[in-house]
Amino acid sequence: MGTQEAIAVDPLSTVHRYIDAFNEGDVTGMAAAFAVPGSILDGMPPHVWGGPTAAEDWYRDVLINTKKEGASDFFVTVGAPQHLEVSGDAAYVVIPATMRFNVHGKQIIQSGAVFTMALRKVSDGWRIAAWAWAKGTPQQSI
Repeated sequence: MGTQEAIAVDPLSTVHRYIDAFNEGDVTGMAAAFAVPGSILDGMPPHVWGGPTAAEDWYRDVLINTKKEGASDFFVTVGAPQHLEVSGDAAYVVIPATMRFNVHGKQIIQSGAVFTMALRKVSDGWRIAAWAWAKGTPQQSI
């Protein structure tokens, strides 16, 4: 996914493009969908990332942490927004999510997660200004 493809004309498209980039392991695509500066709040240590390279820094830490834990093959799917509000050049999106991944070869499904994002519209489209991931309940797939 190219940089320009990660910028969308509406907030929800930007969210989906960011998730697609994550699923593809495309840190450039994730960063392109992100505002500068941006913020991330996640359940993984160190839990907070901010600044002009927040998306890249978060993904670097994802790779470090998942290697330590033997986790791989992350894939996120999302449902219809529980909340979507656009007010001028600001948007707020709350979306249910499920993450699938492997830990030491066993598939884990984390359902019931919530992905919350604030977006802002800049000259060339919508970008994610901040996001927070609230973990769901992990269950081992049979």
